[in-house]
Amino acid sequence: MEEKSIREASKEVSREFKTLVNSDDLDSLKQLQYLILGRLQDSNAVLSHFNEYSENCFAEVSGDFSRNTRLLRSMKSDLDYIFQKLRSMKAKILATYPDAFPDESTREALDQRPDLEMPH
Repeated sequence: MEEKSIREASKEVSREFKTLVNSDDLDSLKQLQYLILGRLQDSNAVLSHFNEYSENCFAEVSGDFSRNTRLLRSMKSDLDYIFQKLRSMKAKILATYPDAFPDESTREALDQRPDLEMPH
């Protein structure tokens, strides 16, 4: 008995809710939701295609990046070693021949090359 009255009350509440909402408004909302769903699906397809394309491009160049990174690290290590040796040689030459390298005032007169690091 109680279950039947609960069911009847539920039906009555749902009938009342139906009278509160205009069916044309519901249809309009439903159409807008379908439109939004379609746009989201299109966007998702475009993004999926772009991700696949990006993945393929990365796969093509990742080997080059790795190889070039190793090469640059090796070159940096070589240059660090060379400059360390040059500093050491310069220190030995300065110890033996103190006037071997010009000081700042003389260097500016001797070196007339433009400084490429400084903007003009």
